[in-house]
Amino acid sequence: MRFARFGFLLGGVLAGLSLAAPAMAADLDFGPLRGGVEPLAVPAADVWDGFYIGGHGGWTSGSFGFGNVFSAPVAQNLRATAIEATLGASGLLHATDARRDGIGFGGYAGVNYQIDEIVVGVEADYTHLRLTGRSSDAIGRQKTDGTGYLMGVVLSGDAATQITDYATLRGRVGYTVGGFMPFVTGGLAVGRAQISETVAVQGFEYDQATYRSNQALADPSKRVFVNHSGYKNFLQNDPGNSELAAPDILRRSKEKIVGGLAAGAGLEYAITPNLLLRAEYQYVLFSDFDGHKLNTNTVRGGAAVKF
Repeated sequence: MRFARFGFLLGGVLAGLSLAAPAMAADLDFGPLRGGVEPLAVPAADVWDGFYIGGHGGWTSGSFGFGNVFSAPVAQNLRATAIEATLGASGLLHATDARRDGIGFGGYAGVNYQIDEIVVGVEADYTHLRLTGRSSDAIGRQKTDGTGYLMGVVLSGDAATQITDYATLRGRVGYTVGGFMPFVTGGLAVGRAQISETVAVQGFEYDQATYRSNQALADPSKRVFVNHSGYKNFLQNDPGNSELAAPDILRRSKEKIVGGLAAGAGLEYAITPNLLLRAEYQYVLFSDFDGHKLNTNTVRGGAAVKF
């Protein structure tokens, strides 16, 4: 009898629990445990934002221009002379442009500010290069002026420009695409250059009209002195084989701090948030400095650590 009552009571409790369970389940929130609910998104870090420092190396092609660097020394040497007036000697020598290639290396540092996919920043770099361009020319001219004097000049010149190193300060703008950032850059450049010129000038003249008159005389004793200048040994009866005096050698050499412009473009890749690799093209123009000119085209690679 007791077992019958206990069984009846247990059956009632179980039936009540079975009825209450759905209502209790409806009141409980098991959302975090359900696989169909997406977790909250974590914002991506600004990979490019911050200060960085690194090193670079690459290949540079330099185009050297020399303008009229030989004109001034020749004009100074023959100033106020009939040779310059007759022959225009200061405009006869011409230095041609030259191109030289070399390897450069250095370092760079900068800071980036990232705004969504846009990156803006400022960067400074230094490049050790030691690239030298040289140009030479030589010419001789002679002409008889209206007074009967034969004027002549023999000229030669050599000019050189050596760019030792340079630095740039540039702004940068980039656009992020995943771990890559293509960028453009532009700003100012300052370099250290060694320039030199060596010019040799031999100016000579003699009174050709008097010499020819002397040759026409039947009596050699009536011949008169033939005026001349610029000769070491002048032959009165054979001026064409006379020995010219040694040339005047004019030299100039000086170091110049030169300014210019820099521009370029490149691609940077973030291996990690703190290690950046890059490939870059850079153009630098150093305009006229005492008649010398230089522009460089550089292709280089680099690596930097970002802090």
